[in-house]
Amino acid sequence: MATLEMTINGKVVVLELDGMRPLVDILRDDLGLTGTKIGCREGECGACTVLLDGQAVNSCLLPAMKAHGRSVITIEGIGTVESPHLVQIALAEAGGVQCGYCTPGFVLATKSLLNDNPNPSEDEIREAMVGHLCRCTGYVQIIEAIQDAVSQLRHEGGS
Repeated sequence: MATLEMTINGKVVVLELDGMRPLVDILRDDLGLTGTKIGCREGECGACTVLLDGQAVNSCLLPAMKAHGRSVITIEGIGTVESPHLVQIALAEAGGVQCGYCTPGFVLATKSLLNDNPNPSEDEIREAMVGHLCRCTGYVQIIEAIQDAVSQLRHEGGS
């Protein structure tokens, strides 16, 4: 057993656990943050994406102890039903969500991209979405939604 201390969505969390468990299992099973999805458990689908110190990572591949002393943001930390993040709004308005399973990963990958590059080109957006699978939309609406969110954020001066 090991002590894991991390900040999740702005709140300090301390847990005693088997440190080799993947972060996705800690988030979902121990903390009830089920917005982080489990898809392939191989880092290929992006459903388990979270932000670790602002950078998108596959939480299915990350041993939980790698998050010790660090900041983790899950989809629950990005927006709420009452106050969604602009990226979430743009995806919904553009039809970039259908079944919704992949949506948290796309939102967090977009947030990570915008943390590093507030004005990405279409090619940079597409590159940032590599490793995120969507079986419903065909990606066109997702890319258009991200471009729209970038444009709106640029106009509002935020991310």
